[in-house]
Amino acid sequence: MKNTVTLVGFVGNTPEVRETSGSATITSLSLATTRSFKDIEGNRQTETEWHRVTCFNGIGKSVAEHVAKGAMIMVAGRIHYSRWTDAEGRTRYGCEVIAEQVEFLARAKEGGAAKAA
Repeated sequence: MKNTVTLVGFVGNTPEVRETSGSATITSLSLATTRSFKDIEGNRQTETEWHRVTCFNGIGKSVAEHVAKGAMIMVAGRIHYSRWTDAEGRTRYGCEVIAEQVEFLARAKEGGAAKAA
């Protein structure tokens, strides 16, 4: 059996870093992937999906140092599903990609947000 995923996309937020009580580093980010396709009428359509990515220790530190919102990266890892009970007692579910390898493909464009305004 195998649980692997490879995503190539744009980082949607500045990576968030936190440390556990056992001094492990956890870095989280969102990654957007977009696919293009033609609908029944032949019109080009696009569909963007957002993925939660979690990086641990060395990979997480490297991502935190070198990745910014808007950068293009490739993430190879595994899909992890979780279940928890929230403060109101409701069962919640989540899905994330646990990164085992991250490659930096392109830096974020300088001043991209400022130029768009």
